[in-house]
Amino acid sequence: MAFATADLDSAPPPLYVNAATRPELRGVRVPIYLDYNATTPLDPYVLERMLPYFTEHYGNPSSVQHAYGWAAEAAVNMARTQVASALGVRAECVTFTGGASESINTAVKGIASAYRRKGRHIVTVDTEHVAMIKTCQALRRQGCRVTFLPVDCNGLVDLDELESVLSPDTILVSVMWANNETGVLQPVKEIAARVRARGILFMTDATQAIGKIKVSAQDADIMVASAHKHYGPKGVGILYLKERIRVPPLLHGGGQERGRRAGTLNVPGIVGMGASFEVACASVTDDGLRMRRLRDLFEGIMCDALPGLRINGRDAPRLPNTSSLALPAGAREVLSPKALGAVALSRGSACSSAGGAPSHVLRAMGLQKDEAERTVRVSIGRPTTEEEVRQAASALIRAAELAGAKAQALIPDCQ
Repeated sequence: MAFATADLDSAPPPLYVNAATRPELRGVRVPIYLDYNATTPLDPYVLERMLPYFTEHYGNPSSVQHAYGWAAEAAVNMARTQVASALGVRAECVTFTGGASESINTAVKGIASAYRRKGRHIVTVDTEHVAMIKTCQALRRQGCRVTFLPVDCNGLVDLDELESVLSPDTILVSVMWANNETGVLQPVKEIAARVRARGILFMTDATQAIGKIKVSAQDADIMVASAHKHYGPKGVGILYLKERIRVPPLLHGGGQERGRRAGTLNVPGIVGMGASFEVACASVTDDGLRMRRLRDLFEGIMCDALPGLRINGRDAPRLPNTSSLALPAGAREVLSPKALGAVALSRGSACSSAGGAPSHVLRAMGLQKDEAERTVRVSIGRPTTEEEVRQAASALIRAAELAGAKAQALIPDCQ
């Protein structure tokens, strides 16, 4: 049905042994994939659910006068129910979008427009996803007042400081549930309670949290997420708006999604999103325990071998699959594609790393420019095995030692 939750030393599902499924790759070195926070492979069960809607049930859900349209509409409604059930909310509050970035833009710009008579103040955090940061910067240019809250060295928001910046004209506070680069978990329930007690809307980006920890949309007025971070298809996301909240659409056109989002619905993608939420909800506990064991094993090997290494956000609650490692001084060259050819990992967020600038998340946590530039993000997934974790750790350690990083350790030892 879904990815097997196997023992640590079990082999990955055959789908991911490329040389076995693609004979032409036999003898070709395939990197170990440890970049699951960037994207995940499609779960076989999810793919199975999607396929009929490409070839057999290809109707447009807006075609309400024949059976093809009815079948497509029923599939969309089923997916909406699956997502809502996983999040513990009503199905009519869930809107399908093209991804979390679109959902963020729709929600934040929509709230700024719909609530402009109440106020023009928005509060968010320095370590948010770039979609949130750039959306707020755009609104600031249009006259909104935006407060970007700082974080401590572990990436956490100070709740008292957050509450101190709230004012009568604050209309929205948005804090991501789990950081995509460090895995740091913000105290969403406590933040929501303080914000909502002041009559202010609370929004959270749960994209990285879903499928790794238990998530409920009941803790927020607004929630966004994408499917491809938890073994669903790319190009589809959700926007949850609590019953009383109304925002103007970002996209204008037809009346799809109760007028909230124009455009022909991506039925196969929506079906896949519903199925991926179903699987994520069912397997979150087992997946979390298994990934945490692998993550702790990886971090232990790395800390033992490289005394100058630091785990970013180590003293904060974190996702069970994510390690952000500041390698010892002098290890920047370790992060070249050539040096890391055996391991597919990331230097930060896939959405912002293409720009080449040091991670805004790490800089907000107090890392110097050179520390941020020698930080790697390792994110484990359902198919990851203990053997892969050990091999990846060995490859990173060898590369660091070759670069002379161990002898040049300038930051405190990992304790």
